[in-house]
Amino acid sequence: MLQLHAILHPTDFSSRAEFAFRLACSLAQDHGARLVLLHVMPTAFVYGEVGVAVGPESYRDTVLEQLHRLHAPAGVEVEYRLEEGDPADTIVRTAEEAGCDLIVLGTHGRRGLTRLLMGSVAEQVVRRAPCPVLTAKTPAATAAETAQPVLQQT
Repeated sequence: MLQLHAILHPTDFSSRAEFAFRLACSLAQDHGARLVLLHVMPTAFVYGEVGVAVGPESYRDTVLEQLHRLHAPAGVEVEYRLEEGDPADTIVRTAEEAGCDLIVLGTHGRRGLTRLLMGSVAEQVVRRAPCPVLTAKTPAATAAETAQPVLQQT
């Protein structure tokens, strides 16, 4: 059986990442593992042909505050990390540095041409990670959850 001492959860604060966060918390709690929460900020944003460096320290502070709003269940040791760089490279490097036994991350589940053109951070991490990777796609909503209310005429 796989011994889990440290679990890495990279987050982009999306709903898919939130689902993966809950799964990572559950695993950390069940195995008594330390949970490493990571957000990777890009070093620059590209608009057309122009690259713009990441904004002022206030942006970094805002993202760090958002990262610290993620709370694991009582008894789970949490380490918060905010890094800059390429997401896949940084996730793999952090897993190695922190001695993680598992990476739990959300995935958008892109297919076909969209995946080919945009790539997939999750796919790159799965291929290069030094440990097992658990990718979690948010479960599809049931028909009852997505049904539109019916208006009744009187």
